[in-house]
Amino acid sequence: MKIAAWNVNSIKARLEPALAWLKQAQPDVVALQEIKCVDENFPAEPFEALGYNCAVHGQKTYNGVAILSKFPLEDVTPRLPGGETDDHSRYLEAVVTGKKGALRVGCLYAPNGNPVGTEKFTYKLGWLERLYTHASELLRNEEPVALLGDYNIIPQDRDCYDPKAWTKDALFQPQSRSALRKLEYLGYSDAFRMHNRAGGHYTFWDYQAGSWRRNAGIRIDHILLSPQAADRLGACDIDKHVRGEGEKPSDHVPIWAQIDI
Repeated sequence: MKIAAWNVNSIKARLEPALAWLKQAQPDVVALQEIKCVDENFPAEPFEALGYNCAVHGQKTYNGVAILSKFPLEDVTPRLPGGETDDHSRYLEAVVTGKKGALRVGCLYAPNGNPVGTEKFTYKLGWLERLYTHASELLRNEEPVALLGDYNIIPQDRDCYDPKAWTKDALFQPQSRSALRKLEYLGYSDAFRMHNRAGGHYTFWDYQAGSWRRNAGIRIDHILLSPQAADRLGACDIDKHVRGEGEKPSDHVPIWAQIDI
C-alpha cells in the first residue's frame, strides 16, 4: 500500500496539479492538508473518477484536511481529541484495509505557531500535546498506524538549508522539536529517516527570494509510523519534482511511503 501526504495549499487552486500527480504516482491513500474549503465545496468528483473514496474535514478559507483512498474508508473520525473549543479543522482519521491487514491513518495539519511568544505559539504547543496524548492511546491497540501530514516542525539542523535563518521561527523552536521527539520516544518512527539519513532533503520551499531555485527548503512534512507499521515499511521518498512542475505549484511537495499492508 502506497500512502502519501501533501499540503496542497488550496485544493481549488491546485486541483489540476493534484490530479496530474495522482495519475503519475498512483498512491493508494493520500492525506491532504490545507485544502481551504468547506466539506460541501471539496471537488470530490474528479478524485472519485480516479477511483478514490473521499473523507473531508474542511474549513472555509483556512486549514482543512482530507483523506483519499482507493480502499473503503472506515471509522472516519474528524478532530483531534481534547479540544472541545478548538474549531480549527486540522485532523482527520480513518482505517483502510489492504490485502494483508488494516492501517489506521491520521491526516494532520499542525499549527504554524508564529510569531513565537504569542497565543499562536501557545496554541501550537497545546495542539501538539493533544496529538501526543492521542498517539499514545493509539499505540495501546498495537495496530499499524501512520500519522502523516504537515507537522510544521523542522526536526534537526540537517532538515533546513540554513539553521541560523530559522532560530527565531516557531517551526524550529526547541519546544516544537521536542514535541516531535516525544512522539518518536513513544515508539513512532520517522519513515523518511529510516531510509535516508542525509541532509538537504526538503518538502517545502517558500515562494519568495528564489527559494526553490536555490534549494533553500525545509523538511516539515513527515510520516510517523507505529512499530507495527514501521516493521512493514518498504520505501519512503519525497517527490521533489512536483514543486517545479506546472504554473501554480504548491509550496509543499508530496512525501510517500510503501507499506506492506
